[in-house]
Amino acid sequence: MTHPEHSLHRVDPEVAACVDAEDRRQASTIRLIASENYASAAVREATASRFTNKYSEGYPGRRYYQGQEFTDTVENLARDRACQLFGADHANVQPYSGSPANLAVYYALLELGDTVLGMGLPSGGHLTHGWGVNFSGRFYDAHHYGLNRETERLDYSEIRAIAKEVQPKLIFCGASAYPRTIDFEAFAEIADEVGALLVADIAHIAGLVAGGAHPSPIPHADVVTSTTHKTLRGPRGGLILCREEHARAIDRAVFPALQGGPHMNAVAAAAVAFNEANTLEFKDYAAQVVKNAAALATGLAQTGLRLVTGGTDNHLVLVDLTPLQIGGRDAATALEAANIVVNSNSIPFDTRKPFDPSGVRLGTGAVTTRGMKEDAMKQIAAFIGDALNAADDPTTLARLADDVAAFCDDYPIP
Repeated sequence: MTHPEHSLHRVDPEVAACVDAEDRRQASTIRLIASENYASAAVREATASRFTNKYSEGYPGRRYYQGQEFTDTVENLARDRACQLFGADHANVQPYSGSPANLAVYYALLELGDTVLGMGLPSGGHLTHGWGVNFSGRFYDAHHYGLNRETERLDYSEIRAIAKEVQPKLIFCGASAYPRTIDFEAFAEIADEVGALLVADIAHIAGLVAGGAHPSPIPHADVVTSTTHKTLRGPRGGLILCREEHARAIDRAVFPALQGGPHMNAVAAAAVAFNEANTLEFKDYAAQVVKNAAALATGLAQTGLRLVTGGTDNHLVLVDLTPLQIGGRDAATALEAANIVVNSNSIPFDTRKPFDPSGVRLGTGAVTTRGMKEDAMKQIAAFIGDALNAADDPTTLARLADDVAAFCDDYPIP
């Protein structure tokens, strides 16, 4: 194949080789990382646009550099589309990702040392919800709620009791490894009882919320944060939605307090993603993500695997490998050898260390984007069962890898 003079293949063949190899990897593997997806060609085109060349400190109509006519237009499109999609009063589309978005919320709404309450990391929460190794656990008086040991689900009466005891100024809800529906209304009632602000982090389920496949936190939370990728299928970026009363504080926290110029190429791509998500086709996609997760969970259970909470309500399945006497990292490594990509993950009340926990986390966002449906999930579950049973058998794993790659050929990537 010949390439134009200034193409990546001519300018930097080493990086081009990496890009080509990654394209092949994404096409030939079953990608079950719950935080990954496939962005559309339109989103990727906007991401690669010449907006990447532009410095745009400030906000539309109030920039510090000249030449902002089109950056203002595209950022206003992104903000307006985000508000329309989620039904929010105000949107900030400048955060570089989900963690910076959460940092901006802390900066905007709290003083250093204020008390916060969030879901503990071992129970499925996120680092930025007050965990000790994160800024949120270091700079704030962070407390945590977990799951009921018997049901492995959120226990709202227990969360209420903790909130009454510690009297937080802010409560975080949302998770990165919780396979059940989150009751945002119940969290709002708890926050109201103790006079706390409520922040919902929907980074994982934003696409499901946008598509009507999960209840929305917008009527209940003071602030909602998210990434623009994952189930939302946009570029890698962050998003903050809030009530009008918090808009000025949120905007001032993002810029000038914590960030400089926004990544305008990502903002443009987010505008495209919000537009794509506001379609009937996307609603069908979101519903299929949930159907596929349920079918995958059923198939995995039929292979004898134990699922945390016994199943799923959203895009995510969390598998407890304890009965197999294999660690999550070894399991993820074996699955990758079979062209099935997952991540090792802690399970509730895990007795193993976080770097080699007892579980693996699976998500159906990416495979659904490829057009896979329930029957394909049954086949994927069978592949997973076979790979885990052959974790110490490289020959069998290699054979499975060929079978998986052939299976993937029927489902082209965007």
